[in-house]
Amino acid sequence: MPNQLWLSQLQQHRAIAVIRAPKMKLGQQMAMAVASGGMQLIEITWNSDRAAELINQLRSELPACIIGTGTLFNVQQLQEAIASGAQFLFTPHVDPAMIQVAVEKDVPIIPGALTPTEIVTAWTEGASCVKVFPVQAMGGAKYIKSLQGPLGQIPLIPTGGVTLENAKEFLQAGAIAVGLSGELFPKKLVTDGNWEAIATQAKNLIQQLN
Repeated sequence: MPNQLWLSQLQQHRAIAVIRAPKMKLGQQMAMAVASGGMQLIEITWNSDRAAELINQLRSELPACIIGTGTLFNVQQLQEAIASGAQFLFTPHVDPAMIQVAVEKDVPIIPGALTPTEIVTAWTEGASCVKVFPVQAMGGAKYIKSLQGPLGQIPLIPTGGVTLENAKEFLQAGAIAVGLSGELFPKKLVTDGNWEAIATQAKNLIQQLN
């Protein structure tokens, strides 16, 4: 997916559902639930059960959604993720070699960074956006706002501490989008298979952000 298209999708949808699933079937149910609530950006972490297979399956089952992956640690995993059909790639860290491969393949890559130096390094290496993680440890939305002065041209996606309640604050502080994982999928709702409640949460989040 070309970078400009990816950025326009982020600006349109504003929130990414991050799914870390111990069982492939569970991951599929979680994805279906947030998709039915209107979320269209879905990340399946690479350490999920049979992640490549699940990404491939969701690409055909949810044609209106953009399905990507995250928690990629090295070039080999990145290449496997691209081969599985992942449409965007998140990493927890800044690795120039990984960024280079993603850029060559024209798949948006969003490395994880925390300090201004790391954020600028990722951006100059060719990242499409930068994941600010873990953002809550640095003061949450205030930290995103304080980065806007010097780094306002770099699209930032905060994760790690984004909740249903504070997601909008991050966007108001200047983030292009936010990533939510456990907040969208409370353990009890997942254990009970209460997919309707999860779909409602996703729907409420989307309404709040638009």
